[in-house]
Amino acid sequence: MAQPDTASERVEVVWEGGQRYRGGPAAGAALLLDGDREVAPSPVEGLVAAVASCSAIDVVEILNKRRTPPSDLRVDVEYTRASTPPRRLTAVHLRYRVATASERQHVERAIALSFETYCSVSLSLASDISITWELDLVPAPVAR
Repeated sequence: MAQPDTASERVEVVWEGGQRYRGGPAAGAALLLDGDREVAPSPVEGLVAAVASCSAIDVVEILNKRRTPPSDLRVDVEYTRASTPPRRLTAVHLRYRVATASERQHVERAIALSFETYCSVSLSLASDISITWELDLVPAPVAR
């Protein structure tokens, strides 16, 4: 019998008091999340940041393969949550600011490919969450 196309991985989450939790691979780096948003992002903010980070990784890799690496990439994210519990995400809008010598259509295609094919975080979210994006393309600085 063929094995399913999945890989099992583990993360450990440890309560640090209040609504603070530290989590990550048991023997690796960890991140702090805080439901009170006092010392760290909330779990939902962490999820939204993970969507942006996952997609940004893809965009950088795709532009690197095109030999037009970005010199700067920033993602500003706005999101909407339901007003009643479980207050799940209903919409996420990402605004990419990318400095690169790549042409606009190539950067747009890199972002689209991320959400269509590569970004495991966004593709793991419920399919009824609206994910939209826009691009501010900035010319790459001229090397001297």
